[in-house]
Amino acid sequence: MKILVTGATGFLGLHLVEKLLAQGHHVRALARSKPTHPVLQRTEYIQGDLKDREAVRTALQGVDAVYHLAGLVSFRPKDGRKMFELHVDCTRELLRDIRDSGQKPRIILASTSGAIAVSRHERVGTEADDYPITVVGKWPYYLSKIYEEKLALEFCRKNQLPLVVLNPSLLMGPGDDRLSSTWTVAKFLGGELPSLPGGGMSFVDARDAADAFVAALTKGELYGRHLLGVNMTMDEFFGRISRLSGVRPPWLKLPSAANVLGAQLLERLADWRGTEAALDPQEVEIGEHWFWLDASKAEAELGFRARDAQETLHDTVQYILSRMPPRSMPGEKGRLWALRNG
Repeated sequence: MKILVTGATGFLGLHLVEKLLAQGHHVRALARSKPTHPVLQRTEYIQGDLKDREAVRTALQGVDAVYHLAGLVSFRPKDGRKMFELHVDCTRELLRDIRDSGQKPRIILASTSGAIAVSRHERVGTEADDYPITVVGKWPYYLSKIYEEKLALEFCRKNQLPLVVLNPSLLMGPGDDRLSSTWTVAKFLGGELPSLPGGGMSFVDARDAADAFVAALTKGELYGRHLLGVNMTMDEFFGRISRLSGVRPPWLKLPSAANVLGAQLLERLADWRGTEAALDPQEVEIGEHWFWLDASKAEAELGFRARDAQETLHDTVQYILSRMPPRSMPGEKGRLWALRNG
């Protein structure tokens, strides 16, 4: 197939493109500048971004499928407008361009599990759940992804454009050079977590997620959502990261409300000093929620299989440690980095 991938330079995008090329597909990447990654050297490059209508229409010519992965992950309120512009406005215009082209390529949209499976209390979410707008209303990233998903499903049904939505949880594994998804692990390794969050998380190996996205070329429920991930408590997740890295977890364990309040106080202190807080209060608040999900639909529809979680976390830790400078890891952590990296 001839396939357009938006967001090809991202964490998931690179793994996906590599797998599509291995299957013999012709991959076209839309990017602002010519990609330098070796994998992307084997793709057809179209210069531009999703706001450039001429570039988007050129990139759509003759394609059999469109992977829409482009997005911005941020939990800083000041980035809210950017995320709504990219996730909602640009997605709307992309779908209009597809409709107006007269083609009907298969569209695979990368949403997020946080558009479905997030709760203030311990529970497991499924695709049958309604959008948790009352829970994520203060978090621009998840709210913008909900609106993106809703408009895509409505638009594609109305215009008979085949659409499959995938909802991966927090992406882990090697290759996240921008720390767009593995930042929680990086902050732990850098000693930037003053206390551990108390909620429940779900994560998925980016390599396993990419396999599911490849399968969505021919499989998956049209106009359906598909959750991807495995569940862990925050205690177990960071406990495993600690054992894999040798970095001790913070000893402080506070109630949920105290964790959020503490983050707010630290942010104010950083503002007073003219510095940036290590953690945004919104990041802390999110960590006090439950993101557990049921991936059985993706397993049945897409053949999704999550590898052993220990392998995923091991590879994540090793990849981040190999790229962390010693000065960012004082004391015990710096010695660990030096030991592992010569």
